[in-house]
Amino acid sequence: MRIHVARNGDSLWQIAQNYGSAVNQIVLLNELDNPDVLVVGQTLVIPEPGLEHVIQPGDTLWQIAQMLEVTVQELTAANNITDPSLIYAGQMLKNPYFTHIVRAGEYIWLIAQQYGASPEQIIAANDIEPPGLIFPGQTLRIPATAKPVTEVNAYTTRVDEQGVPDVLRVGRYLTYLSPFMYSITEDGSLTILSEEPVLQAAKANNVAPLLVVTNFTQSEFNSDLAAAVLRNTEAQEQLISELLEVMRAKGYAGVNFNFEYVYPEDRENYNQFLRRVVARLHPEGFLVSTALAPKETAGQEGLLYEAHDYQAHGEIADFVALMTYEWGWAGGEPWAIAPVNKVRDILDYAVTVMPRDKILMGVPLYGRDWEIPWTEGTIASTVSPKEAVQLAAVNGVAIQYDETYQSPFFRYTDETGQEHEVWFEDARSMQAKYDAVKEYGLRGVSYWALGTPFPQNWPVLQDNFNIRKY
Repeated sequence: MRIHVARNGDSLWQIAQNYGSAVNQIVLLNELDNPDVLVVGQTLVIPEPGLEHVIQPGDTLWQIAQMLEVTVQELTAANNITDPSLIYAGQMLKNPYFTHIVRAGEYIWLIAQQYGASPEQIIAANDIEPPGLIFPGQTLRIPATAKPVTEVNAYTTRVDEQGVPDVLRVGRYLTYLSPFMYSITEDGSLTILSEEPVLQAAKANNVAPLLVVTNFTQSEFNSDLAAAVLRNTEAQEQLISELLEVMRAKGYAGVNFNFEYVYPEDRENYNQFLRRVVARLHPEGFLVSTALAPKETAGQEGLLYEAHDYQAHGEIADFVALMTYEWGWAGGEPWAIAPVNKVRDILDYAVTVMPRDKILMGVPLYGRDWEIPWTEGTIASTVSPKEAVQLAAVNGVAIQYDETYQSPFFRYTDETGQEHEVWFEDARSMQAKYDAVKEYGLRGVSYWALGTPFPQNWPVLQDNFNIRKY
């Protein structure tokens, strides 16, 4: 897969020719509603012929396997496909092999060294009889280079039937699904959530669901509500008992605590509560995880940060999701949602106090549109990355890219004369984030949130990692 940034005068036909790809493959992979209109600065993900195939309407796995000269079993294993019926037009499938034409003087060990494979892998992939003789002009299948294995969590706020297509379509890229949300009450009871539709969709793709518990009530995170439970051991025991009951009944694999704006004086109460949870849940095989505010230092001040003890959570929980997004938040000034330089500041601190293999880096799947000049009290609208590109196209403006933040943005003037500034994510910005995951050796990523169209993310993710299934 390649990433192409559209330039002035580009046409889709020319781009396809330059990469040896097919126009319809590019159109489907990028979900281009109007292929004749490209925006300067727009990114396109380009599948590599022979190595990647974008599913066409009417394709079956058997047909695709025949075309790529592999078995259906090899194709499904290489692409995390649990149910062969759950494939969708526009998804990219990777060929588990590529070809090599043997040249005079080559032998299997040398070819294996060239591609980072083992001689045994090449011998097995080509049914070569011992002692492994090959000849010039012979076509060999070479196993694709192994990619780093990562875990992927995705929150979803659409937990009813509306959210099912999202989960079914991207489920093969996910390790965990976190339906948002159950809230606590002062006595430790849980509110009711009817999330069975997305749980069934997760199960169909072998995705492990995590039960999200928050102190959210009446449209905000409530510090007093968290305090009521964290300062009352009886309420905590009630909460843990209800958690276990719901998790057993609905098939959850674990829990994710997202307590925000916790009073600083409840920092150790929160830690002790998590220890109680682990003591009750681990014997039954359940995972315990938390979501933490983005901190650059242990002593970072502010109600959002002070009660989130990175070192303790790293010791107690199975993993943590760092909420490394919302620098450009709806009520604030225009800015990149997750500027990579700021994300790295958080990671630089986090890896000093918690194991790297317990950290999921938060990644946004959305953008924002602000009215400018910005004034206090105005709220930006949320846009999907796909909608952001469409906004640029409709308004005839080029997309720019901030190299420091590794994020695309643009400005436009609407029909009323109001100026706007839009920050969002594209293939380049996601690649920068996945590079950080690999550089820091993290456990994986945690998306907020499914439901906003971002077709380019999934092939970029797939190009960088193999996704672990729980």
